[in-house]
Amino acid sequence: MKILIPTAKELNTQVAQIEPESLSEKTKLIIQALSQYSVTDLAHLYQIRPEKAEEEYQRIQELQNETAPTYPALYLFDGLMYRNIKRKDLSKEEEQYVQNHLLITSSLYGVIPALAPIAPHRLDFMTKLKVEKQSLKKLWTETYGQAVADQETLLSLLSSEFEDVFPKEVRDKMIRFKFMEEKDGKRKIHSTISKKARGQFLTGLIEGQIQNIEDIKKLSFAGFAFQENLSTDQELVFIKQV
Repeated sequence: MKILIPTAKELNTQVAQIEPESLSEKTKLIIQALSQYSVTDLAHLYQIRPEKAEEEYQRIQELQNETAPTYPALYLFDGLMYRNIKRKDLSKEEEQYVQNHLLITSSLYGVIPALAPIAPHRLDFMTKLKVEKQSLKKLWTETYGQAVADQETLLSLLSSEFEDVFPKEVRDKMIRFKFMEEKDGKRKIHSTISKKARGQFLTGLIEGQIQNIEDIKKLSFAGFAFQENLSTDQELVFIKQV
């Protein structure tokens, strides 16, 4: 069983650095393509202010020169979902669970173990970057598929931006999750609820050392409980009464 989560825009570079690993050929190609962009080009590419583009330019130069600081991906990313994942004071068993089951889908690094070393960067699949005349999505599709080809059970906590990179035969295997809040008989779902709940759900999986779908259905976390009547084989629904 593997659990797939996306990257996040927010980064926390105050966490401890770790030793880098050698980069894949695809990652090197992307860095090479980005290194051709000036600060002004990057501001346009990412739709960001010049001072942010300057920061990104420096990061790309460091990646190109192999001098970029690297951090465990799970700790570097710091969006709402990540802030709701148990990341501090993990027991040995919990850390082992993360290493065995959790994968992060990156537009720069590919599908990587959650604790793999990565450098701060801004790239995502919405970026209109061409690498050897291919979009980032096309560039990664085959590699993404190979990364999880041997997995029977694939849990997706991905947005469509990341899911769509995988080949169809892999997407067809994915089990997805819907998290809703219910108040006075009315259910609601929005991105804040979803992102927070994904992190809390993942915490429940890590703490419970959960390895199969039947145990996921028994899981209660942060007030959420599984709803059999609203779920299908491919989409499990959890509701929190508020």
